[in-house]
Amino acid sequence: MATIGDVEQALGRIAPLRYAEAWDNVGLLAGDCSEVCRGALLCIDLSPAVLAEAEQVGANLLVCYHPPLFKPVSRLRADRAGSEGLIWRAARSGCAIYSPHTALDVAEGGTNDVIAQLCELTDVKPLGYTEAAAAQCKVVVFVPEKYVEKVAEAMFEAGAGWIGQYHHCSFRLRGEGTFWGTEATHPAVGQAGRLERAEEIRLEVICPRPILPEVIAAIRGSHPYEEPAFNVQSLLATPEVTGIGRIGKMSLPTTAGQLADKVAKAVGSKIAMLAGDASAMVERVGVFVGSAGKWALEQRRFAQVEVLVTGELKHHDAIAHVAAGKVVIALGHWASERPVLVSLRERIAQQVPGLNVRVSEMDRDVWQGV
Repeated sequence: MATIGDVEQALGRIAPLRYAEAWDNVGLLAGDCSEVCRGALLCIDLSPAVLAEAEQVGANLLVCYHPPLFKPVSRLRADRAGSEGLIWRAARSGCAIYSPHTALDVAEGGTNDVIAQLCELTDVKPLGYTEAAAAQCKVVVFVPEKYVEKVAEAMFEAGAGWIGQYHHCSFRLRGEGTFWGTEATHPAVGQAGRLERAEEIRLEVICPRPILPEVIAAIRGSHPYEEPAFNVQSLLATPEVTGIGRIGKMSLPTTAGQLADKVAKAVGSKIAMLAGDASAMVERVGVFVGSAGKWALEQRRFAQVEVLVTGELKHHDAIAHVAAGKVVIALGHWASERPVLVSLRERIAQQVPGLNVRVSEMDRDVWQGV
């Protein structure tokens, strides 16, 4: 039977956490990895109704797209409204909580890809690149051969060693290290007070910059030396790095108004809005689920698009887009993200056969049309 940890690993393969923005809080936020997963319930937002639904259907893992634990909390009390009371209730009922959030936005087949597909876009590419996705470095550490697998595995567990869809990637080269420990040292190999030579392996692993502290901690925690020798080398971002947002071509000639009508119906939005010229012909479309802000305007590729499909924009950001000659289709924040849950359910079920995975029926948009 699958454990919470098994589902956590599956979600990590679907939406690698290294893709998440540095400010985000993603992954397993609460729960016991060793506990058997009796079922998973997927939602956009954790609410009392969603938690009651999880208890009713016997799911002990809530996959909440938006992290209910985002900023540090000073207390968890059952009598508090909002996420504090919900997290307390979930913990007491033994329900774990996992959030993919911006990692799923970036990932292939994630939130932005789903909306691009509903728009029937072709030749889809990233609209831009996040700092977290683009910033890579190489960590080089020198390890006695006996301990190289232990150190490498610790680095992999911390999130290093990914190249595209390949993981546990490393390069190893045999060599000789020298050291002279002072009388205050306690070397794991040889003795203090004399020159020592040691056969070592040069271990090289690619590491996303945002998780560099965790990878270095993994080295220190697994390496046999008092003072592990390692160095960090910055790498230039490669064009193949997974990006945020999407840009693509319309498969058929259409106007901005026709596109807005089609995609709003596809996501079931009752509050969709359009800013700009609805009669404008559309050839290229940008997609950014949730809240796009002015980020899209700052991206080089955005100059190619006529329409931005997003969840929501602030009033003055919408004015800026229209002034730049763009049309904005705002589906509603929740409505732009909710469609991914269906495909996410199917992908989790494929990764963890036999697991009961449901999309919440009680998950609701906080905004309703009038």
